[in-house]
Amino acid sequence: MAGGWAKDGAVSEQIEASINDELARLKARKQPQGESLTHCAECEEPIPDARRVALPGVKLCIECVQERDAQFKARGGINRRGSKDSQLK
Repeated sequence: MAGGWAKDGAVSEQIEASINDELARLKARKQPQGESLTHCAECEEPIPDARRVALPGVKLCIECVQERDAQFKARGGINRRGSKDSQLK
């Protein structure tokens, strides 16, 4: 069901486009490479063997990664609707 000038399936296409954009952004993100470290590069605590096997090239322990991720600020999304109401956030 589409309203106004939008064609049928326009909402689904917008959702799929947003998902594809985010997946492309995540794939482009730099992944660890090389051999995993035995100790964290920041706090020098030992990195568990299971983590090193699961994530080849890992350099940080779980605590340091969680701390770094907590500092990450989410970026604003793309307004695909174009209505003034969606731009008033």
